[in-house]
Amino acid sequence: MCAKRTRGGSNRGRQPAVLQDRTHNGHLIHLRQVVKIYENAAGGFRALNGVDLAIERGEFVGIVGRSGSGKSTLMNMITGIDRPTSGEVLIGDTAVHRLSENQMARWRGRNLGIVFQFFQLLPTLSVLENVTLPMDFCRVLPLRERRKRALALLDLVDMAEHAYKLPAALSGGQQQRVAIARALANDPPLLIADEPTGNLDSRTADAVFGLFQRLTAEGKTVVMVTHDLSLAQRIPRTVLIADGEMVALPASGAGSEGQG
Repeated sequence: MCAKRTRGGSNRGRQPAVLQDRTHNGHLIHLRQVVKIYENAAGGFRALNGVDLAIERGEFVGIVGRSGSGKSTLMNMITGIDRPTSGEVLIGDTAVHRLSENQMARWRGRNLGIVFQFFQLLPTLSVLENVTLPMDFCRVLPLRERRKRALALLDLVDMAEHAYKLPAALSGGQQQRVAIARALANDPPLLIADEPTGNLDSRTADAVFGLFQRLTAEGKTVVMVTHDLSLAQRIPRTVLIADGEMVALPASGAGSEGQG
């Protein structure tokens, strides 16, 4: 569950849902010497090895790397799905790695929007109901305003005319647009996109990428994991992860970034 509903129709500029374990942090995302070790029969596998990463508000950052490089583990640290063995994970002024499970659920519901590779829409709910669902859980908006916001978000991603269809009636690209609208439901400052174009054709992938560009231009922070090098080269800042360590690449400008 998320935190108690706030009054008013917008949650822009609100304080984070969880006030515990706060610390001053000049970045939106700041990982400090993060280590993650998974224990197994052979001993310990070091998935992340002293990762330092800072991402500012309003940035569009790409995370690239081979399978097994640590990308998924890194995203799990940022979203609070998993916790570091050592080190700190700060999102805004919240020390995410110190939150309890209940605190984490409330914090995540209000501060993160997550876009998955396989969409994760509920098949028995309409498009509109899928977008409204996070608002129902977190109760950020009054009940009477949720449908209006959901329709506005669907209009933002050019899916308003499909509001009353079930996900099965949509193409993959259309489902991903709905998933982006759902991720924006509670107006989070941060969007995490895990291979959001992995199951889309190149034209549809380009349209979804354009949505992320628009959102960052409007002040959202987007962190996107991708294997698509053609898209990665268009992201203003790309970070390579290899063997659990981060390697910063030069800023790409208008798609001029070298591959690493």
